[in-house]
Formats: sequence, C-alpha cells, structure tokens
Amino acid sequence: MRVLLILTVVVTGLILIYGTQDMPDWGDPNSPPSTHVSPRYLEKTLAETATPNAVTSVLADYRGYDTLGETTVIFTAGVSCILILRTRKKQKKVDQNSNPDKT
Repeated sequence: MRVLLILTVVVTGLILIYGTQDMPDWGDPNSPPSTHVSPRYLEKTLAETATPNAVTSVLADYRGYDTLGETTVIFTAGVSCILILRTRKKQKKVDQNSNPDKT
C-alpha cells in the first residue's frame, strides 16, 4: 500500500513538472499575459470600471467573484481555527473544574 502511495506522488509530481516545461519564463515581457491581458487592463480599466487604480480594478471588478471566493475560504478557515481553539480552551476549563486535585 505504501509503495502505491509513493508511486502516485512521484507520478503526479512528474506530470506537474512536465506541464510546467511549456510555460514562459518568469517575467518574460513577450509572454501572452504580458502582451495581451495586461495592456488591455491598463488601457481600459478606467473606462470600464471607473476605478483609477488598475490593481484594485482587476481584483475588485474583473476578478470579483474569484476574489470573493478566496476571501470566503480564508475567512472560513480563520473562523474554524478560532472555534477549534475556543472548544479546547473550554474543555480544559471543564476538566480542571471537575478534577481540582489534578493539575
């Protein structure tokens, strides 16, 4: 079973590495996002979104649902952590109150 798990991880890693071989270099000014997407956002952001800041317009207007989803995931994780920590704290107090001799 352990060999199968290791083999699955290795094969998945090799597939991911193979998939990145086709990607452009980091910061390449001739990559498709740099030549097609970025100039369009910079040229049309004020007219389409009425937001003077290009970063804000991309995050809030063009990618609003994506950003909302990311924010929801982070908020849910934070609330879950708080609830788990509070539960453990309350349980510890209950245990101490029920057994005051044990410390």
